[in-house]
Amino acid sequence: MEQAAERSSTLVASTSQGSDLDPISRVRKLLFRQMLVGIKDGRFFLGNFHCIDKQGNIILQDTVEYRSIRKSSPSPTEQRCLGMILIPSSCRTSCHVDCSIEEQLSLIQLKE
Repeated sequence: MEQAAERSSTLVASTSQGSDLDPISRVRKLLFRQMLVGIKDGRFFLGNFHCIDKQGNIILQDTVEYRSIRKSSPSPTEQRCLGMILIPSSCRTSCHVDCSIEEQLSLIQLKE
C-alpha cells in the first residue's frame, strides 16, 4: 500500500516538473496550421492557427465561417470569409488540426 502511494507521488512530481515546457512546445507545433473549430451554435471556422492565450481563447487568421442552412437549397452550408477572428473558449465545442497521423500521435503522446 505504501509503495503504491510513493509511486503515485513520484509520477505526479515527474510530470509536474516537465509540464512547463511540454504544452508550449506542443502549441508551437500547431502554429500556422489549418484548424477547424466548432462552436456551440453549430457554426464552424476554418483558418490558420495564430495563437492561444492562458484562458484558452483561440485566434485564427484567414478564416472562413461555415454554417448550415435550414432551407432547402442545393448547398446545405453557407460560407463567408472573415479574416482574423477570436474564438472564446466558452463557445468552443471542437477543435481539429490538419496534420499527418504521425504528428497527431506525437501531440497526444503521454509521458510516464
